[in-house]
Amino acid sequence: MCEENHFKLLLIEDNPGDARLILEMLDETGGNEFELEIRDKLAGGLEYIKEEKLDIIVMDLGLPDSQGFETFKSVRNAAPDSPIVVLTGHDDKTFGINAVQDGAQDYLVKGQITGCLLTRSLQYAIERQKLIRKLQEANSKINTLQGLLPICAACKKIRDKSGSWTSVETFVRDRSDAEFTHSMCPECAKEYYPQLYKEGKLFKDNKV
Repeated sequence: MCEENHFKLLLIEDNPGDARLILEMLDETGGNEFELEIRDKLAGGLEYIKEEKLDIIVMDLGLPDSQGFETFKSVRNAAPDSPIVVLTGHDDKTFGINAVQDGAQDYLVKGQITGCLLTRSLQYAIERQKLIRKLQEANSKINTLQGLLPICAACKKIRDKSGSWTSVETFVRDRSDAEFTHSMCPECAKEYYPQLYKEGKLFKDNKV
């Protein structure tokens, strides 16, 4: 992955005119933000993907050695963590829509692309992919809490893998990004502060 605000971009495009146009648009609007590498065949693009960690991929669906939606699927499978923006012609926009539904971050129609539209699409695609990665990491942390956990029947502490007993709050906090606020459920409030509970001074809309 490149340094912040400097992104490594792979363009898989066999039309020299289209490739040159995209390069010019990036030069005009992106400055040095994108480091561009161009491949004119799917095979060459897949080989480059194996060699480099890419921030984003822009690809045509019609290449000399691959056509249509299968082209996208091949790149997506080779670079599952890299955001992909698909280039389509006027007659195959359906392929672009299908690609987005199957994991592409965006699609652009040739002949309708401006410099601002291109760079905005690339930037948004990168940011959306970062968000997806964060959500996946968060889900992974949550999944580590699944399974059988030894809990003390009396004090409700949890025994970790080292054999130490710790509070539920500490156990969850150390294994996730969760933050805690402290309150009291109605049952405990009724038991420990019966008079205040009876007078309705502890709760508003059933909350402490």
